[in-house]
Amino acid sequence: MYRAGVIARYGRYLPVSDATPEVSLGEGWTPLIRSRRIGPSLDLPQLFFKYEGLNPTGSFKDRGMALATAKAMEAGAHTLLCASTGNTSASAAAYAARYGLRAFVLLPAGGVAKGKLAQAMAYGARIVAVRGAFDDALKLVRALADVPGVAIVNSINPFRLEGQKTAGFEVVEQLGAVPDRVFLPVGNAGNITAYWRAFRELHEREGLPLPRMHGAQAAGAAPLVTGKPVARPRTIASAIRIGNPASWEGAIRARDESHGSLEAVTDAAILAAQRRLGAEEGLLAEPASAAPLALLIRMVDQGLIAHHERIVCIVTGNGLKDPTTLTRGLQLPASVVPSVDRIRKLVSRGRRKG
Repeated sequence: MYRAGVIARYGRYLPVSDATPEVSLGEGWTPLIRSRRIGPSLDLPQLFFKYEGLNPTGSFKDRGMALATAKAMEAGAHTLLCASTGNTSASAAAYAARYGLRAFVLLPAGGVAKGKLAQAMAYGARIVAVRGAFDDALKLVRALADVPGVAIVNSINPFRLEGQKTAGFEVVEQLGAVPDRVFLPVGNAGNITAYWRAFRELHEREGLPLPRMHGAQAAGAAPLVTGKPVARPRTIASAIRIGNPASWEGAIRARDESHGSLEAVTDAAILAAQRRLGAEEGLLAEPASAAPLALLIRMVDQGLIAHHERIVCIVTGNGLKDPTTLTRGLQLPASVVPSVDRIRKLVSRGRRKG
């Protein structure tokens, strides 16, 4: 069955024309999943997870990349160029491969999860490992903006955010209402900027209410929380390991205009939330995607969230993006003799509640 992408589905809200090719890998329309166990345990019966890990390359980046690629092709570009902590590189490489373009990606050496690196390589990207952090790689990319035939597809490209805002439209369609609060991970800050743009547009066009936006940064990479760039950002959540966000102003605007917050959560809290998403909801999330839940749990503990509120946590990337983190601290079970009686005892030992 044909699955329309974001350009076909939301073209009337996007900067496209008859000259814009309908680029798609079937991105968008990811599920909005009502929490079955975590929500009730937090006394939040209307907690939902927007599972962006089911986009074609496993992250929300595909929404913006579809439109950025289409506009690059419309302008005659032959190469997509980006700096990346992993997800952008995988997405750019996939769309480039599908439409016969070159993908050239700059990655911070040793700072990209293996699953994401494997994706970019499998899609045929030309990869350069830069000695330094993501911000160093992005500086190099910015300096190449004038190269003929090359389109920068980082979130500094305005079409990226236009494509990403479609997730905000979907949340409202699927929920049948505007949520009271939206929790997102924040690294380069493009996504929180894009979601807020969507909600503002719906407010201005249709008079819908506005949600409160809550961005979660990692404690070791929280420039928007401290108010100053972080020279050497550190966190296990590589997708948000960014010290100087490109969409800094957009994130601050989303926080202030929505009366929301930008806060930092520890790596320990992120990993605990990641485990809960898997074990209690059946949702496999990369570490950065668990940061919003970690923040929500803390705010519930602080008594800042009301029981009746409709809350959406954005799960931005699939857990298979970072398999090393998923298995960290785990021990494989010891082998046993293949005995029916032995296995029967193990199976009968206890039943999970719920």
